[in-house]
Amino acid sequence: MSIQSLKDVVRNISNFPIDGIEFKDITTLFQSPESLHELSDIMYEKYKDKGITMVVGIESRGFFMGPATALRLNTGFVPIRKPGKLPYKVLEESFTKEYGDDAIQIHADALTEDDVVLLHDDLLATGGTMLAAYKLVKKMGVKKVYINFLIELESLEARKLFPEDVEVDSIIRFDI
Repeated sequence: MSIQSLKDVVRNISNFPIDGIEFKDITTLFQSPESLHELSDIMYEKYKDKGITMVVGIESRGFFMGPATALRLNTGFVPIRKPGKLPYKVLEESFTKEYGDDAIQIHADALTEDDVVLLHDDLLATGGTMLAAYKLVKKMGVKKVYINFLIELESLEARKLFPEDVEVDSIIRFDI
């Protein structure tokens, strides 16, 4: 399979979740065993030599490939969730995204200063959620953070939100 083949599998849904949005549906990638294997292989090859100690996935679509990648890299997995979903003491970061204000949380003891983190989500559009997640993880004093997305909407230029010393990568890129 190729990146173009993966790109071709992504389904476009017009006017979802609101009018004017062309939603990139990744569920089709997971329905195909070939696509799922390819995504897993790409993620593994990209990060196998980076010293990753923990994969952190953002609710909810970061929970698909995040744990799968953690398994392949032989690391743990940490969820970042919406408020009220985690049962222990949390750290929180508020942010504004394209549909309004929101917040995310992580368990206060989930990461240490020895961790090298792969921060993963499905889509880089305006970047608000991932920027908040990045700030949250950095508050925990980790050694290094890598950022990964399955899909990036390049024309929105959200990659520019992140510091230059942070490696930001996406597997599939669309110029919308």
